[in-house]
Amino acid sequence: MKIDPDILYALLERWPVARLATVAPDGRPHLVPVVFVAEAGVVFSPVDAKRKSSTALARLRNVEARGRGSLLIDHYDADWSRLWWVRLDGVARVEQDDAALLDRVARRLRAKYPQYRSLEPYAGTPTLLVLRWERVRVWTQSGDTAPILRAVAPQ
Repeated sequence: MKIDPDILYALLERWPVARLATVAPDGRPHLVPVVFVAEAGVVFSPVDAKRKSSTALARLRNVEARGRGSLLIDHYDADWSRLWWVRLDGVARVEQDDAALLDRVARRLRAKYPQYRSLEPYAGTPTLLVLRWERVRVWTQSGDTAPILRAVAPQ
């Protein structure tokens, strides 16, 4: 199924959480919930100051080793006619050096997530996971994008 780019970007702008999938060097899958912002075919997810055992995260090691990732945004509803998911698959990298990009993404994160007004968008050395998608996969139980449109409609 195809999704109109305007609908996709509205979803990426409004949806609060996604699941990031990477593959460890030994082939094991690794899946974690993440916050994110997107622009121009790229998703940015910070290593933020939420509690973690370390900022040396498996997702970063996996991206550095494999250079690939997937972002899954989904919606479950007891009414299964409203089920949908969107998956972005692509090339991933870790960014720590581009100060202008890190600042721009921090501003966008603060605008999307009110929590970042009191919590730093980055923990320690500013670090982003950057996913440039090459493929967009979309599924809805209804067979059209109406459930996704409902999800991104202004309330």
